[in-house]
Amino acid sequence: MDDYLWAHPKYEFKYGVKDPHTHDIKEQAEKRDGDKVEGYYKLLEADGTTRTVHYTADKHTGFHAHVQRSGHAVHPLHIQDFKTFFP
Repeated sequence: MDDYLWAHPKYEFKYGVKDPHTHDIKEQAEKRDGDKVEGYYKLLEADGTTRTVHYTADKHTGFHAHVQRSGHAVHPLHIQDFKTFFP
């Protein structure tokens, strides 16, 4: 049990999705070495902008994130169909 408490975690990963049918576009990468974690994730928002978050975390300063948004938001035009009834 004591050996587990002194384990030195270390990993690195990256993945991405780009599905033009569903417009699910995202990616993430992260690496950890001991108590230090750093990474980023990026995703396409519903309004067409891209959100990118770079983050770091460690036991001394905690979690810090820098969020960026790029592109121009586009909202679809909503046209409501009103039916008029005449007596």
